[in-house]
Amino acid sequence: MQELVILEKIYGDRSGFEKLNRKLKSLIGDLEVEWKIGITQKQWVKIRLEGEDEEISANLIREEFGEVPYKLSSVKEGQIYKGRFIDLGKVGYGVYVDIGIFSPTPKDVLVPLYYLKKEFGEKPVRQMIREFGWVDYLPVEVKIERVEFGAREVEAHFTEKQLKRIKSWISDGYDKLFIVGTISEKVEEALIKTGHSRDIKRLEELGLMETLLVLKKGTQAPGIIKEIGPYIRSAVIGAIKFE
Repeated sequence: MQELVILEKIYGDRSGFEKLNRKLKSLIGDLEVEWKIGITQKQWVKIRLEGEDEEISANLIREEFGEVPYKLSSVKEGQIYKGRFIDLGKVGYGVYVDIGIFSPTPKDVLVPLYYLKKEFGEKPVRQMIREFGWVDYLPVEVKIERVEFGAREVEAHFTEKQLKRIKSWISDGYDKLFIVGTISEKVEEALIKTGHSRDIKRLEELGLMETLLVLKKGTQAPGIIKEIGPYIRSAVIGAIKFE
């Protein structure tokens, strides 16, 4: 038997279970293997594999989805990790990113305030979170700057690529919605039901249960949230608004 924790989370309306199952079917459905999807602490997805092709299957899954580091001791300075925002706005000295450290105890990575101010200007963290549409579970990519094993403190900055994306999101003049807690298919359904598909410039899957909607010029985020909200009740929506 093989077990691995991949770089996806399932939460909200849990529609991610079916979607991931479909993805696994097309990825390893022809192999001699059975799989079971579960979730660990903090909603990370755990896949259990059994069968003679479990080794090959595990490698294919790792390649497709990536795997959490699991142990603090395997987190290295200078390395790049994918993670999710967690507990946004709870502290004023930065934002935390969960990259999947479970052992010896669960640990999140801090993107500190001094770095955020250097990149985004002098404003409080909570204002950044609000203006940038950040919501818990939003996928981000970070580079580890410092690991203090004694204090078990880990500090990270956004990768160049991530920073570029955030800066373009907040400067290109298009209102945006970050929708977390349901799959993109459900977001599309909500847009069709409310007749708003025509107001969308682009839909981008950021993760299994995280979608970015870029709205057309002249379409405003609050109006769309009000209309599609009732159809995706379990989702949380963050918005970037240009007045």
